[in-house]
Amino acid sequence: MSLSECVKIESLSKHFAETVAVSDVSLSVGRGEIFCLLGGSGCGKTTLLRMLAGFERPTAGRILIDGMDMADVPPNRRPVNLMFQSYALFPHMSVFQNVAFGLEQERVSRTEIDRRVREMLDAVKLEGLAGRKPQQLSGGQRQRVALARALVKRPKLLLLDEPLGALDKKLREHTQFELVALQRQLGITFVVVTHDQQEAMSLATRIGVMNQGRIVQVGTPDEIYESPATRFVADFIGSVNIFEGHIGNSGEGGLIAHCGALQIPLPSRVAMPDGTRLALALRPEKIRLQRQSDTGAQVGQRGTVEEVGYLGESSHYRVRLDDGTPLRVDVVNHRRDASQRIQRAERVTLTWSADDLIVLTD
Repeated sequence: MSLSECVKIESLSKHFAETVAVSDVSLSVGRGEIFCLLGGSGCGKTTLLRMLAGFERPTAGRILIDGMDMADVPPNRRPVNLMFQSYALFPHMSVFQNVAFGLEQERVSRTEIDRRVREMLDAVKLEGLAGRKPQQLSGGQRQRVALARALVKRPKLLLLDEPLGALDKKLREHTQFELVALQRQLGITFVVVTHDQQEAMSLATRIGVMNQGRIVQVGTPDEIYESPATRFVADFIGSVNIFEGHIGNSGEGGLIAHCGALQIPLPSRVAMPDGTRLALALRPEKIRLQRQSDTGAQVGQRGTVEEVGYLGESSHYRVRLDDGTPLRVDVVNHRRDASQRIQRAERVTLTWSADDLIVLTD
């Protein structure tokens, strides 16, 4: 195990009767990292988290934390703490008592408990609320109490299961930044399970995308988004337009993809033989949308706006190209004047850079 690794997972699998929940997963998580396991329901991410915590025993493979094999180490003996999605706070206890509970179970001295709890409440900005009960707190404050309770025992590894799922959108976005700042301050390794792509992108130093019990790609948020390894990852992360086709030659030295009636120039880095089947992924925000009357002789794909979704900071357009291909286009609303924005039923031209195309063969 590398000196920089906090967690090392080797060929880990978990079967429930005939169901394979986790299949041959190998993974390393560095010290001080926020690593997110991202995937849809039933992909195996929570089962993997529970094996790290010791609540599920692997069918095969092993888990090492700080170089120690966890095979025979029960949950209460692991250098790990788990923060549940529900927070699981004791309603009859004060904030202080909730945070102190784990230390009291370990028979830490009262002086030490007082010092560590107050330090932790200060770190999560709850120092003035120590005497309140959970029902007297907001959702964000309860989340911070649960986080303080998990961190006060100073685990080497903190596991978080959908930690922000119970918060509303605006509070969730605010809390994401607080959580990252606190993690950097404490230097504890976080492994976060989430199905929320934006949450994973905001929190993580690296993301492991899971599908059907396997990790299909590991990378930084920008690598996962801009350079997905498979069609599943491209389609799962964010919004994307997919073109199906095969490789051809333009006759001018460059490669093109024949996608139905569309002929799409490919990035110069692409080198594949003629006839190769492929899919092209194009993110909606990479497409430039203009009124057809404004583009003059500019070459692009022509189409008609079918739907417009106004989201305040941006608008989402559904455009039907003249060959029948539907595309989604995302445009930032730079102007307040709605009359300046492209409207439903307008004729438009769409252009993009070949370098923005993601070429997928898997």
